[in-house]
Amino acid sequence: MAEDLVLDTAIRDWVLIPLSVVMVLIGVLRYFVSKLMRSSQTPDAKIVKEGQVILRARNLRTGANFIPSKAFRARKVYYCNEEKGLLFVPKDQAQNPQAQMFSDPNMAMDMMKKNLSMIIPQTLTFAWVNFFFSGFVAAKIPFPLTQRFRSMLQNGIDLSTVDVSYVSSRSWYFLNLFGLRGLFSLILGEEML
Repeated sequence: MAEDLVLDTAIRDWVLIPLSVVMVLIGVLRYFVSKLMRSSQTPDAKIVKEGQVILRARNLRTGANFIPSKAFRARKVYYCNEEKGLLFVPKDQAQNPQAQMFSDPNMAMDMMKKNLSMIIPQTLTFAWVNFFFSGFVAAKIPFPLTQRFRSMLQNGIDLSTVDVSYVSSRSWYFLNLFGLRGLFSLILGEEML
């Protein structure tokens, strides 16, 4: 068993805390920038109506055990009837989602804006972490891991004798990147997801 390393408190103060705070601030800033870049379109009444019908049908399916079977069958016919059912769409009227995306260029532009608001900050943050904090053993994970995690968690550290549970600053960046979603949903609300 490898000997435990004693991590300097300066690493915590000058690497872990700034890196975590910067990741949270960039995530919040990215959220508000992407919110500003969104185009404010009024939804089509037909699309909203179709969405409400689908929600009602889903609620019917979920609550099928709580209503009499005769009432369930009547509602099922109301939604799924091939002549007048609310959910029935003739095959000649069904539109391919990809064709629908190409018919509306604003949808493609919104997708590109959202992707750019994610890619640019993450690239700059990773470059910042890689430049200033490369080579630091930043933290120790409180649970044991197998040797397969070494290349992922000790990225940038060229010591094979260090226990796998020690994390480099570059790996701490990735753990923050993927692990802060819950914190962002608490700070920014459920609409962030």
